[in-house]
Amino acid sequence: MSNPNLISSLKAVVGEKYVLTRESRTAYYRSGFRSGFGGAAAVVFPATLLEQWQVLQACVDANCAIIMQATKTGLTEGSCPSGFDYDRDVVVINVTRIKKIILLDGGKQVLAFPGATLHELEKVLKPLGRAPHSVIGSTTIGATIVGGIANNAGGALCKRGSSYTELSLFGQVNEDGKLNLVDHLGIKNLGDTPKEIFARLEKGDIPVEDLEGFDMLASDRGYGDRIRDLDAEVPNRYNADPERLFEVSGSAGKVAAFAVRVDTYPVAERKQVFMLGSDDPEDFAILRKHILTQFKDLPDMCEYMNRGIFDTAERYGKDVFLSIKHLGTEKLPKAYALKSSAEYFLNKIPFLPKFLPDLFLYYVSRLFPQHLPKRLLEYRDRFEYYLILSMSDGGIDEARTYLEEEWGKIDGVDFFECNEEEQQAALLHRFAAAGAAIRYQNLNQKTTEEVLALDIALLGHDAEWVEELPEDITEHLDLALYYGHFMCHVFHQDYIFRKGTDTEAMKKKMLEFLDAKGAKYPAEHNVGHMYEADSTLEDFYESLDPTNTFNPGIGKTSKRRRVEFT
Repeated sequence: MSNPNLISSLKAVVGEKYVLTRESRTAYYRSGFRSGFGGAAAVVFPATLLEQWQVLQACVDANCAIIMQATKTGLTEGSCPSGFDYDRDVVVINVTRIKKIILLDGGKQVLAFPGATLHELEKVLKPLGRAPHSVIGSTTIGATIVGGIANNAGGALCKRGSSYTELSLFGQVNEDGKLNLVDHLGIKNLGDTPKEIFARLEKGDIPVEDLEGFDMLASDRGYGDRIRDLDAEVPNRYNADPERLFEVSGSAGKVAAFAVRVDTYPVAERKQVFMLGSDDPEDFAILRKHILTQFKDLPDMCEYMNRGIFDTAERYGKDVFLSIKHLGTEKLPKAYALKSSAEYFLNKIPFLPKFLPDLFLYYVSRLFPQHLPKRLLEYRDRFEYYLILSMSDGGIDEARTYLEEEWGKIDGVDFFECNEEEQQAALLHRFAAAGAAIRYQNLNQKTTEEVLALDIALLGHDAEWVEELPEDITEHLDLALYYGHFMCHVFHQDYIFRKGTDTEAMKKKMLEFLDAKGAKYPAEHNVGHMYEADSTLEDFYESLDPTNTFNPGIGKTSKRRRVEFT
């Protein structure tokens, strides 16, 4: 399908250069970060809030399906088209050119436009001695502030939980098919029309006396209390939590965000990372219970890895580790986009192996010397399970005392305080783990199926947090990798099955097992096109988008326009 009048209208708004229609030019934007692919009539790149509004209006007038997209760091295919079976033209609106960040009240809060990234926010806040509301793995590769909020992105911070705000400005298509601008930013004197509001925001000067809405949340401020509640009947964070679904927050692109208002936090004066090892999962359960019930100060982070993911990340995530360490994070988003674009073209050449750039990076990384410090490798050899415990300020002495006087005296455990090099390496290694399964599968694509990645939240009191799979699953497994946010009881579980395995059947068995123990999934990546939205999410999506204009099919819902509302 194509609509020449629509394409002309879009070009009139943003310029011909910023409307892509040729398949080879749009392919990257029609694909997900790990998987997913579909069709679109155009990919459009507005440069201002007003252009974004005008593009939306043209698409609504043309009866299009609209997919809002930023840097595509989501892992569940939610920011790209899914297949070619939509009942109308699909337009992808990529907002990465709209990047403004406005400091509010001296930086205690910020107003972020839709393309502004967490990495950019970190840079803006650093001179002020403040930090973002959220720190997630994909910060390094360009994750946006709005994207994190729309997808309940959780990240590793024990004190702050998932990305969340109740203060936002967004476009919504109502039951009559009309595009409306909803202003819930809590800022006085913005104007009465979209054009006036956008012009005021683009100027960026918002005095503190114009700020209202302080009774509304601009981050998940109650998470520190929830994580301590070990007897709760539901996990402390998961995507379908009705308490964390509010307008843009958790919307999964069912509205078009123009701006969000979020909290920032003071940077800690001191930080210390501890490396812990054990062969018995119960040892870590004892530590977790003590910290969450007895510590005055929660950890900043507490990341879990088992030996399988440690080894796999050491070998197959080495290039990611080295890139971040030596090149920094500034150039990584563009590098990932370039790699994906190259893969698209190379994958079309029949005699070449799939994902050739990935294979090239792997083999180049093998030429470099060992990148992990000696003590980390010694712990890998000694123990099956590891924790990377990061404390700050007063919590450092609290953790040191407990580890030295109590936990460290348990038979079979050990810990050490990381020096600066070890601290950086431990955290980078944990980050590199997130893509290690994909790299392993790419290197073994002839003998394995695509990675089955589960993102789960366990109950706070679940003692069986280390999974034991039945034989009818393990007999088909090539590799199972486990890592996650230990204090939050949010785990990432990557499974690679041997070629010929029915991975959908395996996934069904695993999800049935998780259902039986009260786990929730996905925990922090949103449903995308890989999980089925439960009734809570489906009702929330429909309330936001009654005509099914935005991101149709998300959560395995219908892709068809709801004709009864037109």
